[in-house]
Amino acid sequence: MCDRADVRSHDVDTAGQDGSYPRPQLVRDAWKSLDGAWAFAFDPERRGEHEQWYDVDAAKHFALTIKVPFPPESPASGVHDTGFHPVVWYRREITSADLVMPASPTDRTLLHFGAVDHRADVWFDGVRVGEHVGGQTPFVVDVTEVLGNGRTEHVLVVRAEDDPLDAALPRGKQDWQVDPHGIWYHRTTGIWQTVWSETVPTLRLIDVAWTPQVSQGSVRCEVTLSARPTSLVTLDVSLTLAGEELAHQSIRLEGPRTVAAIAVSDMANGQDRARFLWSPEHPVLIDAHLTLRPADEASDVLDTVGSYFGMRSVGVGRGQFLLNGQPYYLRSVLDQGYWEDTHLANPGSEWLREEVELMKEMGFNAVRVHQKAEDPRFLYWTDRLGLLVWGETANAYEFSTYAVELLTREWLDLVRRDRSHPSIVAWVPINESWGIQDIAVDAAQAAYSVALANLTRALDPSRPVMSNEGWEHLDSDIVGLHDYSSSVETLLSRYGDAQSIRATLDSPGPAGRAPVISQAQSARFDAGDSPLMITEFGGISYASRDETWGYSTVSSDEEYATLLGDIFGVLRTCHGVVGFCYTQLLDTVQETNGLLTVDRKPKLPLETIRGIVTGQFLPPRAPTSTMGWRSKPATTLQSPPTPTGTDPAHTDSGPPDGFVDAAPDP
Repeated sequence: MCDRADVRSHDVDTAGQDGSYPRPQLVRDAWKSLDGAWAFAFDPERRGEHEQWYDVDAAKHFALTIKVPFPPESPASGVHDTGFHPVVWYRREITSADLVMPASPTDRTLLHFGAVDHRADVWFDGVRVGEHVGGQTPFVVDVTEVLGNGRTEHVLVVRAEDDPLDAALPRGKQDWQVDPHGIWYHRTTGIWQTVWSETVPTLRLIDVAWTPQVSQGSVRCEVTLSARPTSLVTLDVSLTLAGEELAHQSIRLEGPRTVAAIAVSDMANGQDRARFLWSPEHPVLIDAHLTLRPADEASDVLDTVGSYFGMRSVGVGRGQFLLNGQPYYLRSVLDQGYWEDTHLANPGSEWLREEVELMKEMGFNAVRVHQKAEDPRFLYWTDRLGLLVWGETANAYEFSTYAVELLTREWLDLVRRDRSHPSIVAWVPINESWGIQDIAVDAAQAAYSVALANLTRALDPSRPVMSNEGWEHLDSDIVGLHDYSSSVETLLSRYGDAQSIRATLDSPGPAGRAPVISQAQSARFDAGDSPLMITEFGGISYASRDETWGYSTVSSDEEYATLLGDIFGVLRTCHGVVGFCYTQLLDTVQETNGLLTVDRKPKLPLETIRGIVTGQFLPPRAPTSTMGWRSKPATTLQSPPTPTGTDPAHTDSGPPDGFVDAAPDP
């Protein structure tokens, strides 16, 4: 387990920060973490509010100690109680040393919560200062006025409510039964991301969103202020790359929001453009420094923040997934974002970096973080190290007015939170008809699936969107299918050529549900406007435990390597398939179908996994094998040599003809 520093206050190079800052694309140079030991209590009879557990003198009700931000179900929390606990309370005593001190009498003191599942109510010194609904989205409370009450010691109290039996909540993989079963895991109740404080100016930047416009050689900058300025203000934006200034622009603001296109003049030289383009093989990030000033007093500074973005384009066309205008073959892995000791919370920012590095070392260039919205610091590392991400969220299990309201609000907040990350290349609001199980026969559920996809496009028209990932597609920019067959012959019969793919799309899918359920979606596929990917496959269980779960099972290293080589290999020869996502990265609770064990150890040598994933080599088969799809001779289980000067995670011999792994590197 990694120790978390309690206090961090430093100048931050936004593109090269150390990964600990909780909000990596809107950085101020001083902040303090409030993670660590808090007093804690269960409230099974819901007595806390009536008995005023939020009062400064109510410490007697908090008999337990919890380590924030780890959920009480997790071992790392120190509580480790996996039972049903719909209501929990947190209490932390705070002194001025725990907070960032104001630089000006007009500054505001804010407390940030990365995520609290599912509803949170917050009190400071007994005064209610905020509430929030949404278990995966951040929120902030302003405690400035309460801090002025003359006290030198303060009390922060949080009440969290998360009904374990409510199927309308966006639950994701959190089990509704006491013990995990099937593909579901322990619940995550209450605080599960960082709590931190900062002091800010009254008039300040509260959101900066970046949309690269590669073909125009510019970036769209959308800025939101905390309030409408009482007089004209100027926003100075400076863009730099490795210390070289690329652009500088001053923008006049009369209202609380503005949008500006900032030209990167050096990109006008098409022969030099590649050095600016972000990709997994070339994850170059451009620093942005934003300074807010009074328009008539250039020497004064109202607020200053750091940010970053990646200059890249993403889309679909000609039956292909496109990155920077070029066909790009996705080698993705399914990641549940789950840790044995900390559950949905992560052990620390350095662990997130190691997770991304490990996936790249395994040969993957993309990840689906499944049924979870990840910590923004994870997305910082996918941005900086170069790993494509499908942005997903936890889904509900029922369709109702309440469920629609909850998921829609939370999903749109997540899109706004994450839309500037260059590594995110697709949006997946709904997976496998979860919460819309009757989409094929219920017009309301079908309408919701399409509406949520279109709302996503309205907020962010720059990325592909899936109306329903896995099957029963109505309006998806990528037709993702989930197929856990371990038979090479079966996979070839379904995806080996255009005729086979069309037959697969026109019949009940591998899961018994139709892959496509609208003529418009079918026509888009035929026109090449929604390419096909196998976005879940594999799921091979390889473990020594008796009670395990997987889609197919092997019992030896050789059998495991051979079966992996078979299914990865056959998909790579299916020219109508433009990417894949293997299930899954690591063993999770009772699921033993990971390429890694629960403690993130490879089940096969890492170079063997990388070779299979990238197609660099195939494991040996018996001499009598007649698998016609094998385009490469069998070799021994060893790593191929890495060309000098290349990224060892990028040694791909290439997907089917017509694809490249990235836009040309400089």
